[in-house]
Amino acid sequence: MPEQVLVLIGTKKGVFIAQSDAARSSWELRGPFCETWPMQHVIGDPATGTIYGAAGNEWFGPAVWKSTDLGESWSHSSEGLAYEAGQEPIKAVWSLAARNGRLYAGVQPAGLFFSDDAGQSWTHMEGLQKHPTRPDWEPGGAGLILHSLVPDHADPDRIWIGISSAGVFFTGDGGKTWEPRNKGTRADFMPEGQNYPEFGQCVHCLVQAPGEPDLLYQQNHCGMYRSADAGKTWESIEAGLPSSFGFPAAVHPRDPSTLYLLPLNGDIHGRFVPDAKAAVWRTRDGGKNWQDMREGLPQKNAFFGVLRQAMAADRMDPAGVYFGTSGGALFASNDEGDSWSCIAEHLPSISSVETMVVTR
Repeated sequence: MPEQVLVLIGTKKGVFIAQSDAARSSWELRGPFCETWPMQHVIGDPATGTIYGAAGNEWFGPAVWKSTDLGESWSHSSEGLAYEAGQEPIKAVWSLAARNGRLYAGVQPAGLFFSDDAGQSWTHMEGLQKHPTRPDWEPGGAGLILHSLVPDHADPDRIWIGISSAGVFFTGDGGKTWEPRNKGTRADFMPEGQNYPEFGQCVHCLVQAPGEPDLLYQQNHCGMYRSADAGKTWESIEAGLPSSFGFPAAVHPRDPSTLYLLPLNGDIHGRFVPDAKAAVWRTRDGGKNWQDMREGLPQKNAFFGVLRQAMAADRMDPAGVYFGTSGGALFASNDEGDSWSCIAEHLPSISSVETMVVTR
């Protein structure tokens, strides 16, 4: 049966799905789904074909939506998505990850939950909340959110998370205990002499490389970094980029040295693409060298941003790469970033982009 590529799009007003065959030369768009709830992150579980959506805000409350028929029908649950009485209520689910039969959810204010029944009910992983630094975590611009959620591909006990703006934390025992892993990442907004704290960095995006479980990449508010030791130490790889500031990062599905970024022009200069000319920046050597990929992207009056979860790659060969903009445009490349086309526009502001390949 032929393979189909699904691009799962989370927006401020529901879920959309772009679908194509393996050639990825023409696309069909479906949606909006989920009663136009605000969607922070939409993922597909390749093991089951289920689509999940991280949803909510102060008005709707938190919930995780799911579809078991590739978007034809949807249900949602918030059972167990709550802290103990007296704690600040959960406003929204911000991130999702599916590994080894378990579904994880990162929420605002920052905390981690898991589900072993496909999102029907949720259990709080209390170890993170009990970390001794928790009273000192400060919210980022969007609030105190757990937005990057990286369960290890091979070891279910290892999980990395990114919290704005507490930094990167790691567990090696399935969430019972956690430790900060921020050595080498800057916090330029801190007082002079305190720019490399143990925690308090504003991580924007965290991804794990394929085939090398200890290799991580991090886009931070204050730079771009690489870690070869599971986050124990970080080295800057921002030399050659037009800006040290950006939100999303996407790793190649098979090559651990290939990474895609979309830098913005800085935190106080509008947060749009530099010079209003769009480019995706690609490295083939783990960040030693960077190349700007512009073919097919707007090179005039492009005043859009791209959020932290709004870039992804598919597992096809050659790999497809996708990103969605704050202005509701979805761009795609079916040749690993060499050229681009706009495959959807005029959508609500895009919060997340993920992919899933299915056989139909």
